[in-house]
Amino acid sequence: MTTYYTTVQSPLGELLLTGDGTGALSSLSVPGQKGGRTVQDGWVHAPEAFTEAEAQLGAYFRGELEEFHLEFRTEGTAFREQVWAALDAVPYGATTTYGAIARTIGASRAAVRAVGGAIGANPLLIVRPCHRVIGSDGTLTGYAGGLERKERLLGLEGVL
Repeated sequence: MTTYYTTVQSPLGELLLTGDGTGALSSLSVPGQKGGRTVQDGWVHAPEAFTEAEAQLGAYFRGELEEFHLEFRTEGTAFREQVWAALDAVPYGATTTYGAIARTIGASRAAVRAVGGAIGANPLLIVRPCHRVIGSDGTLTGYAGGLERKERLLGLEGVL
């Protein structure tokens, strides 16, 4: 299967968007992201496949969009998909904790570390709002894109 990509300038640096050419996103990465994607040989540069994603990201960064309406095509284990669905439900301008996500999906308290791992494996930074997950004591913890970016996103949403 061919991977299509484009890059988009943002206040967080250059974003790399990938998908299958239909406009559905399979990943959104930032420079230096832990586990982020980088352009590979054989990928097809196709900015036209991502015009809607680029428009919505621009509106989000201008403070004009609170909820993304984009098609995603991500793959993960059943557990990761549950966690990612719980992330999708965290509203703009709100935060939640790893423990709350675990409770939402019916996982045990012992599963909080696994929930953190699934959140860290989120392939769609920004549009799937893993930046809205904070520590139980209110501290900003773990973000694959870096804590400075997490702080900037939460600031944009009025949380900080």
